[in-house]
Amino acid sequence: MENVSGYFGSMVFDDRVMKANLSAGVYKSLRKTIDQGAKLDISVANAVAAAMKDWAVEHGATHYTHWFQPLTGITAEKHDSFISPSPDGGVIMEFSGKELIKGEPDASSFPSGGLRATFEARGYTAWDPTSYAFIKGKTLCIPTAFCSYGGEALDKKTPLLRSMEALNKQALRILRLFGNSHVKCVRTCVGPEQEYFLITKEMYDKRPDLRFTGRTLFGAKSPKGQEMDDHYFGVIKPRVAAYMEELNDELWKLGVLAKTEHNEVAPAQHELAPIYTTTNIATDQNQLTMEIMQKVAAKHGLVCLLHEKPFAGVNGSGKHNNWSLATDSGVNLLSPGDTPYENAQFLLFLCAVIKAVDDYQDLLRLSVATAGNDHRLGANEAPPAVVSIFLGDELTEVLDAIETGKPYRGTEKTQMKLGVNVLPKFNRDTTDRNRTSPFAFTGNKFEFRMLGSSNSIACANMMLNSVVAESLKIYADRLEGAQDFESELHEMIRKTIKDHKKIIFNGNGYDESWIKEATEKRGLLNYRTTPDCMPHLLDKKNVDMLTSHKVFSEAELKSRCEIMLDNYCKTVLIEANTMADMAKTEIVPAVETYALEVARTAAAKKALVEGLACTYETGLVKKLSQLTDMIALKAEELEEAVVELQGIGDVIGQSEFIRDTILNKMGELRAASDEAETVTAKKYWPYPSYGDLLFGVR
Repeated sequence: MENVSGYFGSMVFDDRVMKANLSAGVYKSLRKTIDQGAKLDISVANAVAAAMKDWAVEHGATHYTHWFQPLTGITAEKHDSFISPSPDGGVIMEFSGKELIKGEPDASSFPSGGLRATFEARGYTAWDPTSYAFIKGKTLCIPTAFCSYGGEALDKKTPLLRSMEALNKQALRILRLFGNSHVKCVRTCVGPEQEYFLITKEMYDKRPDLRFTGRTLFGAKSPKGQEMDDHYFGVIKPRVAAYMEELNDELWKLGVLAKTEHNEVAPAQHELAPIYTTTNIATDQNQLTMEIMQKVAAKHGLVCLLHEKPFAGVNGSGKHNNWSLATDSGVNLLSPGDTPYENAQFLLFLCAVIKAVDDYQDLLRLSVATAGNDHRLGANEAPPAVVSIFLGDELTEVLDAIETGKPYRGTEKTQMKLGVNVLPKFNRDTTDRNRTSPFAFTGNKFEFRMLGSSNSIACANMMLNSVVAESLKIYADRLEGAQDFESELHEMIRKTIKDHKKIIFNGNGYDESWIKEATEKRGLLNYRTTPDCMPHLLDKKNVDMLTSHKVFSEAELKSRCEIMLDNYCKTVLIEANTMADMAKTEIVPAVETYALEVARTAAAKKALVEGLACTYETGLVKKLSQLTDMIALKAEELEEAVVELQGIGDVIGQSEFIRDTILNKMGELRAASDEAETVTAKKYWPYPSYGDLLFGVR
């Protein structure tokens, strides 16, 4: 097989390809646009378009598309061919700078949250030159932003790019105050760890709930789950290994830096982790990764489930968002160095993050809010819905010393003694990891662990960038006007620690006592569901901050609140209708059929043996009949609640009714059905069991 370095990025119009196919002047001008945000000249765009088309056609492409990320949470694309008619009746392959820079898809059917009327169809896509074009199948995909005729952002990329620019602007102000004049740009970098489940296509096709909603709405607990911890980092099954091998090949061709793969905790659960890259590129690549994961799975007779909680009773799937700050010269601004106590620049950036997370807990929580993630947050595989920061012992001691003015003694390096001479000796890290923390410092980056598996990472990162930009702005405003920079800097760091230390928690986030302490003693927020948190997007402090940094307009914020709540309502409504349909058309008839068979068996036995009581069969028939009645009743109650939901006029009211009523009705229907599954003979039950699903891939 060809060496990975030989085909890595072979389907990407990356810097290597641009340098080889563009003139020196065009390449230099394009790099200035990419690196410094300089205006793109149309002559440069034409030259890039011609080179891009020639390269794409050479690699088998026949079409191009402006690849964008509307507010549906997935990607969108409209394919146009390169062909144009020639005078002799044939065709020529053309692609202009105008076609590269701007597209015009019909925007009327994408969510807009009231930004535009349905009959207003015009929308524009605009090339994002900072994210490389790539070939998928026979189509050249050009990463773009998506906006309405009036200029409002209708996508997730545009606000993300705005947030990156806001953070860059404020971070540069801070660096200049520290005498750093050579850095031209500060970028956020992200490495999103992606968890997922693999099940067989055969089993998937037999489950309407999986096909319609991505998760199992019914399912009794399997005799074996994850209790033995034998799946985590276990030997990868040959069928899964073959899938992972092809997935890596496809991702590497597309320049996606897929690095780590392993079995996760739950049966049939796995993880893929990439190497860090610039946030908007990481966002594009993660969307692409999720698409390729599902396509490759189909080729192997598998289905890749990206729902946050596809199976009750076992771990759900998250997407850990590893976030850091780096200069264009490669300096990580969140690296404490060997002596963090003496590293004032690091401490200031650290404090900016601490302040940001405390001041805007609500924005970080709602940035990961979906109907699916509500099932995961607060369970024992995910952090709680309460936002807190884990710093570890060393940094916590550093901050305590600064706040109190006491001398910092430092944390002594401890050499690990493993008791076997042939094993290498190494120093223990100064702090352990904390997998229960929503927002954990892990050495030179923060790991935001609240994202759900199917989430676009754009939402969390645009909020994270924005809130940190606001902290840095407050600091820069004060320091630029300070008479004594050193004393003002020290006082500002000390005051930040004093005012915001309540957000720092290094303990067990799963402990119930922590939730009580967090909410009752520390005053931290605990928004458990999407309807609880999403309306706070429009709180004055949040609107003022996000609009001041030009990440969103007020109209765009209102539209997003509307869209996210509407998506929540539609998601649960589809689940409710699916449950009612499955219960009425398959589960109830199956249980009734089995009850009738048991009754016939009892009658036959009595006919053969005079006076036989048939206690077992009689008791089972009675239980099955009771459960049948209960399932039918709960399905009817759920349908009635859905009808009542239709009468609620506003989306906030609908989401609250779903939270308070619909989900409870769904839970009651599931409980009755799952109990029926445990007493119904397997051959009568209409759907593959949890055992079949979780242990079906061999």
